[in-house]
Parts: sequence; C-alpha cells; structure tokens
Amino acid sequence: MCVVPVIKRCVEQRPDVTVLMTTTTTSAFEVIKTLLPSDVIYQFAPVDTPAAVNSFLGYWKPYALVLVESELWPNLVLGASANGVMLALINARMSIKSLNNWSKPVVRLLTALMLSKFSLILPLSNIQAIHFQLLQAPPSVINFCGDLKLGTEELFNVSKIMRNTEDIKEKIANRCVWMASSIHKGEEEVMLGVHRALMQKHPNILAIFVPRHPNIGLEIAHDLKQKGINVALRSRSDSLTSETSIYMVDTLGELRQFYSLTPIAVIGGSFLPGLTGHNISEAAAAGCAVLTGQHVGHFSHMVMAMQRLNPLSILQVGGGMELEEILDKLLSKSEVLEARRMAAKQAFHALSSGVIENVWTLLQHHIFRNAIIR
Repeated sequence: MCVVPVIKRCVEQRPDVTVLMTTTTTSAFEVIKTLLPSDVIYQFAPVDTPAAVNSFLGYWKPYALVLVESELWPNLVLGASANGVMLALINARMSIKSLNNWSKPVVRLLTALMLSKFSLILPLSNIQAIHFQLLQAPPSVINFCGDLKLGTEELFNVSKIMRNTEDIKEKIANRCVWMASSIHKGEEEVMLGVHRALMQKHPNILAIFVPRHPNIGLEIAHDLKQKGINVALRSRSDSLTSETSIYMVDTLGELRQFYSLTPIAVIGGSFLPGLTGHNISEAAAAGCAVLTGQHVGHFSHMVMAMQRLNPLSILQVGGGMELEEILDKLLSKSEVLEARRMAAKQAFHALSSGVIENVWTLLQHHIFRNAIIR
C-alpha cells in the first residue's frame, strides 16, 4: 500500500508512462484496487523461475522495474537487467534474519551481483542502508528520503470514511473506546486480560479488536464468546449495542477508518516474542494516542524518530498490568489523552512531510528521466 502515492505521482507527472502494478496475493489486491488510479494495470507477480520471469518480461517489455521493501527475487532482478530494464528498490528493508541469509557464503556473490544491477536503492532508514552496504550494494545508488509508510495518509478520503462509519460513530459516542489493531494469534489473550481489568473501572468501555489476518477473526471471536464476552463481528453485520464489549473488525481495508473513530490505538504484532511490530504511522496520522509493545523489529526506527520529535508521541509498553495502567490513565484523564493525541499527530506530520515527493524526485532522476513512450 505504501507505494500507491508514488504510483499516483507517476501517473500525474508522467502520463506518457504506463504503470503495471503486481502483487503476490489476492488479499493485497482487494485492499489496493480501490486506491489505484483507473488506468493502472494490475497483474500477479510472476513466480521467480527463469521460465516465468522470461515470459513476464517478454510479454510486458518494461522500461523499468521498481521493487518495494523486501522483494528481492534473483531471477526477476537478473533477468530484467539482462533485458536492459532499469531497476530500483524503494522503501528497502532487510531484517537481521534476511541479512544473515543473504550473507551466507553460498549466496554472497549472487547477492552482490543482484544488488549491483540496481540504479537506485532507497532504504527506509539509516540502519537499513547499512544492511545493504554490508551486502555490497554500490554506495553510489543508495539514497535516503524517509519511510514511505509515512506517506499513506493521502490515500484516504476523510469524507468517504466518515460516511462509511457514521452509524458506528454515533453508537460509540458516549463510551470509553480503545482499539487493539493488527493483533496476532495469542495477542488477543493479552488484550482480553487488559480489557477485562478495565471493565471493572470503566463500565461503559468498548474495545475494538482488528486482527492482522482477517481470517482469524472468526476464530478469535468464537474463543472470546466461549469466555462469556459479548462480541460483535463486523463481517457478519452484528448489531453494535450498549452491551457489546468487543467489536471485532475482521474485514479488509478498514483499519484506517477505525483509527479515525478511536482516541487510543494499541498496535499489535509487538507484544509477544518473535513478533516484529506493525506500522504506527496510520494511527498517529489519525490523531490517536499510540501505544505499541517492545517487539517492533524494523519499525523501531519509526518509533525512535517520533519519540525524538516528541517523547509523548509514541509509548512502548509491556503487556498485562503495564498496558492496563497506561490505558486506565488515558481513559481517566482527558488532558493526558489529548496531549498524547496531539503529540502523535504533530510528530507524524513532521516526519512525513515531503517523503512522497522526495521518492518521486529520485525515481524521476535515476530511473524515468530517459524513459520513452511505449
């Protein structure tokens, strides 16, 4: 999703360039399809085998190939380069595990060869830039312009969002509301324990749970109902009443809408060992007080950057009692809650300013400057 604003810039600034976007899953397409300009072509990415890649390149004959984040496919990269295709890697990231794998003696030369084919690499942080340098990426092609995930705010039409959720907004207007977003299997137990404790202090409280993978929403909802929790499922159009304790949003593409409805966002994927966090910028952009766990992986650069701008913008907490105490304080003291909401939004805007334009400027200079109409 983070690349959609860049695609829009390309369509606006270079109408002579035809854009083909690929993803590897249908779920990704379901979320993105309504956000893409109408003249963007969509296809599934080819399997990274010589035959599939050669067929793909032979049919589409691209001028440039722009890969996003961790999409390093050797056959695609080397095949594209052999066909004279310009290569860029934007919002580039490399986890420690992937860094170790690509650094192994058996693939080290292949890694260096593959990265040498890129004309532009835009790491999402300075730490990621170091990772690519350790893998022998040419220093001359590495540039830094910020994390594209900070640029997703412009994707959403606020008036449309509010129309789609107006009924829910009315029903929760007089309740204490907090949201646990992008939660993984196992984290619902952490969030449920916290919510049950908060129910003793705030009888009118409502928690909005948004699973990272919508397909586990039914499973989590079933488990919660077995524990005697009043759960309403959005995917089943369950009625949201004053008795509803947890509202389960297990539908695709609605996370940003619900950030606009809740004053507090607890970002999941970060409260259990082995998890690596999720994007905090959407919640901050919506003006939520943002909490996250300790296991944030490559999102640590975003957390630290926002905390440097304003220590109140993002709070990292442990699960259980620590999370409960912080949520209770935010729900009980409006001045504390408002200070954190304002800090998150201000820090987000300070970091996101110019990111999309910077990425497009670098792509235009290094990749598209000599592109011709095809």
